[in-house]
Amino acid sequence: MIVCVCRRISDREIARHARAGMTFDEVQFELGVATQCGQCEGCARDVVAQCSASHPVAALHRDTGPQAIQLANSIKESNAWNSSRHSSAA
Repeated sequence: MIVCVCRRISDREIARHARAGMTFDEVQFELGVATQCGQCEGCARDVVAQCSASHPVAALHRDTGPQAIQLANSIKESNAWNSSRHSSAA
């Protein structure tokens, strides 16, 4: 769904940035959402808040040893993150 009509920014695009760990201010700066008429700001903030709460960024703790990091489904499905394994097998 289009959230920002002025900049044609979708909820998926906002969610993708929020799941990457960006705050609303960072999403606003990066995408330009809620920088023109401002009508979408409330909805955009809700999307960022919902995604930040439901998909927190993995925390890295140096003093507790190695930690498993959960990859986003889009990364797991693309296999692009593991292209070196595929290229050596070819």
